[in-house]
Amino acid sequence: MTRQIQVGKVLIGGGAPVSIQSMCNTKTTDVLGSVAQLKALYTTGCEIARLTVPTLEAAEAFGKIVEQSPLPLVADIHFDYRCAIAAAEHGAAKIRINPGNIGSEERVKAVVDCCKAHRIPIRVGVNGGSLEKELLEKYGHPTPEALVESAFGHIRLLEKYGFYDTCVSMKSSSVPLMMEAYRLFSAQSDYPLHVGVTETGTEYMGTVKSAMGIGGLLCMGIGDTIRVSLTADPVREVVAGKAILKAAGLRRDGINIVSCPTCGRTQIDLIGLAGKVEEALKDCPKSLTVAVMGCVVNGPGEAREADVGIAGGDGCGVLFVKGQLREKLPYDELLPALLRCIDEL
Repeated sequence: MTRQIQVGKVLIGGGAPVSIQSMCNTKTTDVLGSVAQLKALYTTGCEIARLTVPTLEAAEAFGKIVEQSPLPLVADIHFDYRCAIAAAEHGAAKIRINPGNIGSEERVKAVVDCCKAHRIPIRVGVNGGSLEKELLEKYGHPTPEALVESAFGHIRLLEKYGFYDTCVSMKSSSVPLMMEAYRLFSAQSDYPLHVGVTETGTEYMGTVKSAMGIGGLLCMGIGDTIRVSLTADPVREVVAGKAILKAAGLRRDGINIVSCPTCGRTQIDLIGLAGKVEEALKDCPKSLTVAVMGCVVNGPGEAREADVGIAGGDGCGVLFVKGQLREKLPYDELLPALLRCIDEL
């Protein structure tokens, strides 16, 4: 089990539930726009959000956003250590830095001292696209071993100044590379891990890559907090993150829909029906498994394993509840009957 840190009121590591993060794509100096996006992320189920703080002006705006944010905020820092200190003093719940790119050890110590004073954790963010020159020369190109060596180098620098309230990420756009880096690191350290695949692309392919990388690691018991990185509205990152956690068996909040892939035996518009069920239940908070099945071969059996389910046939179908047949219905009445049943559960 990893050690535990705290970001605002959210616990990371130490057996705490895996939390979902995202990052605003607004300009941090746009306070109103950033707060509006944070509220949308919060409503969708995000638990921690990150904003870039590239300038001291952005740090000032960051403080105003903190005052209005429904989420604990992470300040993303590149190069200017003064921005990290300013963000910490303006209410950041965590600082994300790459200690190797903010200058001398004295500057790293200044950030560490500030974070210690404000009881703020630091995320060491290693990225395959920005490894130190000496590691690229040593390994020839980004490798899992290079990412891990980089992470431990940064950690030793923080530990040198007595800082251990640290979370680590080792991201890459290569799914196998990042998975192996996290696996190697977790075998050698108990620091909590922020897991993600970087630069994944648009929503479709990015979700596939993230499900592979993040989901694969979570199924191995590796990962304490996640961020799905998409070239899309950040809200979609949260939706994908929730789906990954459900698929990995780590969350049961909300509806889990199971449906068959259709085949020549299907005698109803199963694709359309499953889509309608998903849309109707997208905001349902109940922790239920709902089956939408399309034939008499696998349908009834799968529906019996769900909390509630429907299985269709030639112009008609059946409703199952907790493994028991509730009623036989015409096709057009299946969806209304299913929704009424869920309301009663």
